[in-house]
Amino acid sequence: QVQLVESGGGLVQAGGSLRLSCAASGRTFSSYAMGWFRQAPEKEREFVAAITWSGGSTYYSDSVKGRFTISRDNAKNTVYLQMSSLKPEDTAVYYCAASPGASSSPRAYQYWGQGTQVTVSS
Repeated sequence: QVQLVESGGGLVQAGGSLRLSCAASGRTFSSYAMGWFRQAPEKEREFVAAITWSGGSTYYSDSVKGRFTISRDNAKNTVYLQMSSLKPEDTAVYYCAASPGASSSPRAYQYWGQGTQVTVSS
């Protein structure tokens, strides 16, 4: 069992930066790949980024590639999403999730956090 709690969301102007954190409970955190997803009002949840259990490989959606960076610290049971050059279209609730393997499909993820709101003003 893994419990996930996101933090770091907020209101930022376009062009600004935010860093999201996702703290995990449970001693098995390091065995899970982690992903970030987001969901805007009236839209489906979409993949943002994923990282393998070791942190050796990372994956990004085309819409955030070059602007967002996913990382993890297994000693701290935490995964991060550094977001830069933010755009109004990045506005959404951001969720972290845990999966046996890195994937862009939400269905691959077993555990989800409650989400944190990110709002980018123009």
